[in-house]
Amino acid sequence: MDLDGRGIPGGFIASAEFEEAANAQAAAFGFEPAVTYVRHPIQDRTDDEMREIADSAFEKVLEMICTSN
Repeated sequence: MDLDGRGIPGGFIASAEFEEAANAQAAAFGFEPAVTYVRHPIQDRTDDEMREIADSAFEKVLEMICTSN
């Protein structure tokens, strides 16, 4: 919210397991942040698996930070 309020594009990345909680918090704040959800779980992933997850999210993350609202 702070970045958005200052006109700075931003957002957050979370694993899909937390989508419902993120939506509830957004509703509570009355704010819809840009978000990218990735495969769950993240913990205990190998470096190669983490690279694959990052690669699959890259375009959406780039769009999130390069697009002004």
